[in-house]
Amino acid sequence: MENQVGDLFQKINDTTSKLVKGYEVFNSLDEVQIGTAAKELVWSKDKIKLYHYTREDKPTCKTPLVISYALINRYYMMDLQPDRSLIRKLGSLGIDIYVIDTGYPTRNDRYITMNDYINVYIDGAVDFICESHNIDKVNLLGVCQGGTFSTIYSALHPEKVKNLITMVTPIDFSTDDGLLFKWSRNMDVDAIVEGFGGLVPGTFLDMGFQQLKPMLKVRKQKNLMDMLDDEQKIMNFMRMEKWINDQPDQVGETYRQFIKDLYQQNKLVKGELVVGGDKIDLKKVTSPLLNIYAAADHLVPPSSTIPLNDLVGSKDKKLYEFPGGHIGVFTGRRSQKELSPTIAEWLKDRD
Repeated sequence: MENQVGDLFQKINDTTSKLVKGYEVFNSLDEVQIGTAAKELVWSKDKIKLYHYTREDKPTCKTPLVISYALINRYYMMDLQPDRSLIRKLGSLGIDIYVIDTGYPTRNDRYITMNDYINVYIDGAVDFICESHNIDKVNLLGVCQGGTFSTIYSALHPEKVKNLITMVTPIDFSTDDGLLFKWSRNMDVDAIVEGFGGLVPGTFLDMGFQQLKPMLKVRKQKNLMDMLDDEQKIMNFMRMEKWINDQPDQVGETYRQFIKDLYQQNKLVKGELVVGGDKIDLKKVTSPLLNIYAAADHLVPPSSTIPLNDLVGSKDKKLYEFPGGHIGVFTGRRSQKELSPTIAEWLKDRD
């Protein structure tokens, strides 16, 4: 009995010491900085901005790479911190990088459509880069929903895309492997869009994502307790939390079409999706394709991503399995050591 009481007091003492140390660590923390790779604004339209990552040396791949990220989160997940940055790593391997920042929509933007994002904003950014570099085509890397948009863009404008890279990208929405795909099929998206006045709050969408893994928040709190006395781990945790909680609102018309036409009716795979008056034929995607999926992805399961290779008209196409989850693609050690070099080498071989 005395041993048990002694162990209990020791645990209380250890926990108290850790809390005190954690208090000291939190008080000494600098402001949480993410997305710090040097870049400059080179083009904008409405709230959309195009950034060019600056470099001191010349790129070894002459064709620039344009990154199109998902609307649901912020692109700086790809540059979370200096040692966990897909963008910095690709840049160090000689890739000239641009990123499209879709910003923070307001209620004034509620009528922006998928056609606007694809045929106005992505196309405008591509045209600017082509003119700036005196080239006809760019390399396009689309992430998650940005990969869906990039694939559609490549079908509409194959003459402007030299190489297409899709990363954890939903294409076939008929899969039953992810809860998000099942839930969306029965969603009354019109009621949601109209109920929120045409602008769907990012906080509303975040609540849905949290339900996909309801114990995740509990595990995070436990992990936070375990790392309280480690400043580096705390900073890593804070950077990730800052990104997770930075969710832009979604413009109603784009959200409506994306849910109805893709999640509910799977029109892209069926060849029935219409964007800007044009029916999307994936066989018109003829550029070399590198299709990257995450084996343990609970947001975009492999069964939604893999079918793209059989749907496009490209003769040169590669399927790449990343042994991790949706976020690990950007921040995991293998992302730095294996995935980034694979992307860079693949682009250089086709430059």
